[in-house]
Amino acid sequence: MRGQFSCIAEDVKLGRDVAIYNFVNLYGCEIGDGTRIGSFVEIQKGARIGRNCKISSHTFICEGVHVEDEVFIGHGVNFINDKYPRATTPGGELQTEADWKIESTIVRRGASIGTGAVILGGIIIAERAIVGAGAVVTKDVPAGAIVAGNPSRLIEKG
Repeated sequence: MRGQFSCIAEDVKLGRDVAIYNFVNLYGCEIGDGTRIGSFVEIQKGARIGRNCKISSHTFICEGVHVEDEVFIGHGVNFINDKYPRATTPGGELQTEADWKIESTIVRRGASIGTGAVILGGIIIAERAIVGAGAVVTKDVPAGAIVAGNPSRLIEKG
């Protein structure tokens, strides 16, 4: 299923039975079988989404993010892949891809990320962990743990 007004580049690798709703922008990424992608989602090049995931509306998944199977990502979740973003180089020229380093993020199988969470680059959210709504994740989240807050803190061990 593909929604209206969605932009899906030719280099996107879509699995079987992927559902894509309205106003989605996908380019250079991989989406696994059975995954659902809500409206107003952008998934950039080099990002990988596993099987049977749910990516809710208004979410941004940038280059360097790897989401394993059976992951839930709530509405308005933002991933960040650059710890020191700048528009220009020290010489005043606009930056290019050569001027920065991607900070990779991994969301392991069965994890859940609540609405409005922000996930900084270089983070691992382990298996079946839960990130609370609105959390700002600055450190790895252990398997089965629940974290919440800004910055996120351990609420419950797995």
